[in-house]
This record gives sequence, structure tokens and C-alpha cells, in this order.
Amino acid sequence: MTAAMSPSGSDLPLRYDTIRRALDARPAPGERERLKQEIIALFREADAAAAAALAFKASVKELVEVWKQLDGGAPATAPAAESTPVRGLSGRVDHLGASTFIEKGWSKLSLGDPAGAEVALRRALELAPMSDEAETLLGWAQMLQQQYEAATHTFGQVLARDPEHALALTNMGYISLRTGRYGEAIEHLSRAIRLDRDRKATLYAHLYLGMVYREREMYDDAATFFRRALALGPNLLESWYELGHTYWRADQRDEAIAAWRAGAEANKFSPWGKRCAEMLGQVEQGVAPSRAD
Repeated sequence: MTAAMSPSGSDLPLRYDTIRRALDARPAPGERERLKQEIIALFREADAAAAAALAFKASVKELVEVWKQLDGGAPATAPAAESTPVRGLSGRVDHLGASTFIEKGWSKLSLGDPAGAEVALRRALELAPMSDEAETLLGWAQMLQQQYEAATHTFGQVLARDPEHALALTNMGYISLRTGRYGEAIEHLSRAIRLDRDRKATLYAHLYLGMVYREREMYDDAATFFRRALALGPNLLESWYELGHTYWRADQRDEAIAAWRAGAEANKFSPWGKRCAEMLGQVEQGVAPSRAD
């Protein structure tokens, strides 16, 4: 019997760290071009490793079916995570195809296109129904379009299967924040941080907790959580944007301007870098930001 191919890419984090250190050193133009090519190569290899990991995971699930056939029946207490996957209309689950649309959905979320992300993620769920990753990102896309009722339903389906799904908990916390249920938001977000099962969830839980405490006018606590988010994910420029608003509301105008400038300079092409630059230009012209910005 042919053995399933296991996922590789164990050197990817080391290469990532090497490139990151080189970028932090402010390389010369020629060196930047070389690093660009290395980043492209690293992205492609990471994508291939992710696809291989999904394929390997699917092959492991097949072992469960083989095991069941040894006795001619199912085990008495089969783990929920290893149950037979729900199949689509085609009669099979296409994990590899779904991964492509999941990646596309996350990319569109990162670029500030939640509607486009929703289209991609619904396609992913057609290929791999009940994929926690696809369904959680779909809920995120709905949430960013302020479809809070639909998003709550989507996250609820994920949490019904996995009550400790950190990213679903984090986004439920965000919905609670946006609907004014601050105590409930703190409960969800603090739980996601304690679980620490998903780096992305932990990162955004800190960001959203900062937003909760700012709405409660606890500005020192809010700034602490935004800075923790930046320590965990320096590329999460939304944290600079929200930190600037926090300082502004606390009448720390110089600190607010410094935060927006840091966000704008970090990446002038990103959506949040652009928003930081816009806010910086606005206040430098003497126009105070509104609470709705």
C-alpha cells in the first residue's frame, strides 16, 4: 500500500525569521529586490506546504475508515474530530480545492474586501462542508459587513462543534462589542486569550479588548492591549489606528499623532496604513477626528 505523503516545510519559520531580520535592518535597494524574490519563493512554498498538510490530514481521516472496517463496524466511542466528513453534492469532500478558496477569502479579508471574501468562502464550504476554518472566516466576512445576526449564527455553528474554537470566540467578542454588550465581549475575548490555541485569534482578541476598554473610557487599559497586539503582530496596523484614537480621546494629542504616523510609515500601501495617513493629515489640518472614524 502506498503511504500518504506527509506535509513538509519545517524550515519555513527559520527562513521567515531570516527575511524579517533582513527587512528590519532597512536594506539597500539591491538587497530589497533579492529579498522580494525570497519572499515570493517563501510564499509559494508555504502555500504548497499548507496544501500538503490538508491532504495529509484528509489521508489520516481515511485511516479511521480502514480501522472501522477491521471489525465491520464503527468504534464505540469514536472521537468527534475523526467522524466521517459531511459530503457535498458531488459526493466527496475536496479539501485541496477548498484550501485555495480559503486562502483567497483570507487574502480578501486582509485587503478590506469582506464581500469578496464571502464569495470565496462560500465556495470553499461547497467543496468542504463543515470546514471550521472556512466557516469561521465566512462569519468574519459577514461580521465586517455588519451582518451581525448572520455572523452570530455562523460562529454558533462552529462553536457547537468546537466550544473552544478560539477565532470564533474572538469574533463573537467583537460582535458583542459592536452591539454594546461589553461584559459579554470581555468574557469571550479573555477566554480566547487564555486558550491561546490560535495565534490569529490571540492577536485579534487583544485588539478587540483594546477597543472594548476604550469604549468604556478606560484609556490606559485600552492602550495596553493595543500595544500588546502590536507586540504579537507588528503588521496589524489597525492597532496603530485604534491606539491613535485612544490617545486622542484621552487628550494625549502628541501620542495620538505619533501612533498614526507609525502606522502610516509601517506600510503606506495597506488599507490601515492609508487610514493612519489620512487621519494624520486630517489632524495636522486642525480637523479633530470624530468618534465614528
